[in-house]
Amino acid sequence: MTQLDRRPSDDRQATPLPTDLDARGLARWSWRQLTSMRTALVLLLLLALAAIPGSAFPQEDIDSLAVSQWRDDHPRLTPIWDRLDLFSVYGSVWFSAIYLLLMISLVGCIIPRLFVYARALRARPPRAPRHLSRLPESTSYVTDEDPDVVLRRAEDVIHRRRFRVDWNEGSDAVAAERGHLREAGNLLFHLAVIVVLVGVAIGSLFGYKGGVILLNGDEYGFSNGLTQYDDFAPGSLFDPAVMEPFAFRITDFDIDWLTDGPRAGMARKFVAHLDYETEPGAATQQYDLRVNHPLSIGDTDIFLIGHGYAPVITVRDGDGNVAQSGPQIFLPINPRTFESFGVVKAPDAQPTQLGFEGTFYPTFQLGRDADGKLSMPSSAFGDAVDPLVSLFVYSGDVGLDDGSGASVYVLDKSRATQLRKADGQPFRMDLRPGETVTLPDGLGSVTFEGLERWNKIQISRTPGKFIALGGVVTALLGLLGSLFVRPRRLWVRARRQEDGTTLVEVARLDRSSGGDPETGRSELDGIVAALRKDES
Repeated sequence: MTQLDRRPSDDRQATPLPTDLDARGLARWSWRQLTSMRTALVLLLLLALAAIPGSAFPQEDIDSLAVSQWRDDHPRLTPIWDRLDLFSVYGSVWFSAIYLLLMISLVGCIIPRLFVYARALRARPPRAPRHLSRLPESTSYVTDEDPDVVLRRAEDVIHRRRFRVDWNEGSDAVAAERGHLREAGNLLFHLAVIVVLVGVAIGSLFGYKGGVILLNGDEYGFSNGLTQYDDFAPGSLFDPAVMEPFAFRITDFDIDWLTDGPRAGMARKFVAHLDYETEPGAATQQYDLRVNHPLSIGDTDIFLIGHGYAPVITVRDGDGNVAQSGPQIFLPINPRTFESFGVVKAPDAQPTQLGFEGTFYPTFQLGRDADGKLSMPSSAFGDAVDPLVSLFVYSGDVGLDDGSGASVYVLDKSRATQLRKADGQPFRMDLRPGETVTLPDGLGSVTFEGLERWNKIQISRTPGKFIALGGVVTALLGLLGSLFVRPRRLWVRARRQEDGTTLVEVARLDRSSGGDPETGRSELDGIVAALRKDES
């Protein structure tokens, strides 16, 4: 069969397919695929997509209370989310796998390019093409000077413009090259990405993040120990010995509310005033803790991330004894009006345990629907202008007798009975500060004593943050270099013509896509002008 008789189906693959390879060849093929720039970009995109659930859903290591509330609101989805680790995205197996593959891909991609770049730096500029006039940016002129004189002057002129010049005596052309920093910026950017990933990994492995809710004015405050945290997420290689022994308490809390405009009712700014000690026995210092202005003690940062209300509620049982008294933390369910949900537990009440569940309204109001009828209660404002707490009552086992752990923000009603009125409607108490309601069936009474505030504090130690910050700054510098440095080549040829004059040809080649023709022409004209000026 002749060459013309062969059909396309008879042509063999120039590159072997993975199915045609042995184990060693398949490993090499897989490594080439993993370390290609295309794979690195795909993995970087996958990492960005994988981080989206970490922003869309509450995370255990950031806000375990929000996770508990999400579980209660979505009981059917919770098992699926748990199986996919969507409440702990950044510590999940699939996120870590993408992270590690990206690291390997970047390292395997960059190291060979470093060697290629090093060889390019040592290489001489390419020789001049035979026909310089065919290049898109070229010009020529005639002079009476000797060609060697012209080329020697061209070497000096081009060198002063920071080109890398190559010319030897006897050669009829000067070759020059500039713009290697573009590839250097590109490599620097990719190296910086690795540095950022390493910094984040160090923080995740050796650091920790925890949260605690503190009442304003609490004399005990917080001491930096594992038992003091409401939620705590350590790194895989975290050592408790690195925790700084500081302590602090919130002495006061200031908040400024917006009273007019489209955002009326929202908090404009809030400040928690702290007294803190860097170690036991150290002098007490003060700090005004604000959002995005953390207090740094050693390598640990203390952030103010939230606030809310804690109604002071006293529960007396059927014998008249105080079964529960003190501020009860209610968690906001509306970030604008601070309408909040909370529970109160009185396991020591007699003759039966008592539990309360309900809503706190900082500025209580009853709205009206389109027909003028009273609608559901709500809060008109975030400030405590007219505070009211509305509670439903449960009696019986409130889930504290079996010794198992229970959230202080969740009331176990599975073995309790809800109190109801004679007409079968749930018994509900609506109390303003100073008011007391007597419970039916001789179960006791409940008093709304007053109102306190709490702050949510986040404490984190991220040892690799400065490495990551340095990587980000370096990446920006590299990106600027790769965007604004234009690699280009330049040639000047001088040859004696038959009439005794010298023909000087100057050509320029822009190796970057999207180069400005006007800029290139201006540079070319500037070099020609410098050559002719020195000639005169």
